[in-house]
Amino acid sequence: MNAKDVLYELRTKRGLSQDELAEKVFVTRQAVSRWENGETVPNIETLKLLSRLYNVSINTLLGTPRQLICQCCGMPLEDAILGRDKDGALNEDYCQWCYADGTYTYHNMDDLIDVCVGHMVSENFSEEQARSYLKQTLPKLDYWRRYEELSDDGQFEAFKAQLIREINDLRVEGLPKVEKLNALVGKYVNLPYRLPSGECVPFLDDRTTYLGNQLKSEFGGDRCFGVLANMDFILICTYGEGGADPELVLYKKR
Repeated sequence: MNAKDVLYELRTKRGLSQDELAEKVFVTRQAVSRWENGETVPNIETLKLLSRLYNVSINTLLGTPRQLICQCCGMPLEDAILGRDKDGALNEDYCQWCYADGTYTYHNMDDLIDVCVGHMVSENFSEEQARSYLKQTLPKLDYWRRYEELSDDGQFEAFKAQLIREINDLRVEGLPKVEKLNALVGKYVNLPYRLPSGECVPFLDDRTTYLGNQLKSEFGGDRCFGVLANMDFILICTYGEGGADPELVLYKKR
C-alpha cells in the first residue's frame, strides 16, 4: 500500500474525521487531505505523533518501504514485535525481546546465540549451522558494532544478577538453581492461573518484556518450572507441555 492509502485506512479504522485527526496531531484539515490524496507526506515530527496515535511504526505509515531487521538479534521485524523506548514510542531498530522500555536486554553475544539457536533449528538447519550463521551475522548488526557506545556499564547485568540471587534465596522445592534469565514477552508467557475462588486469571501484561526462564523440575516427570520477574515482582509457576495446566507456586512483590 502507498502511504496515502495507509494513512486513510488508519484514520477511518479509528473512526476519526479529517478535522478530528488534524486536531490530534496539530495540523490543518487541508494537510490531512493532502496526505490522503498523495500530494504530500507528513513531516518527521508529525509521523512520530501518528505513530503514537495509531501504535504503528513510521515504516508502516510510509507504506512499508523497507524490511526492518532487529539490530541486535537479526530477526525480521513487524510492528507487533517492535521494542519501545522509555517514553513508550516504538523503536524500529529492535525487537521487544532485545530492547524494552529503553533498555537493551542482551549484553553477551553467546547468551543471545544460545537463545536464538533453539528457535532456528529444524530438519533442514542444524544447531551447528545455526550457531555458525549467528556468529557471522550478529557482529555485523548495529548494536554489536556500537556495543561500547550503547552499553550501560553493566547496570542491567547487575540487576539480573540481583534477581537471580533473590529467586534462588526463595528455595522453592523442586526448582533447580537458576543460572540465567532471558528476555520473555508477556504475550507468549501470560498463562492464566486458577485462584482459590475458581477464577482463572493471567498476571502479566502482554506488551511488557520480562526476565525469566524455564527449568525442568527436580521431581522429574513432564512438568516444568517457569520463572518470571521484573522490577516489581517474582513469579514462579509449574506447567505441562506447551503451558498446559499451569499452577501458580509463588508470587512475591519486590
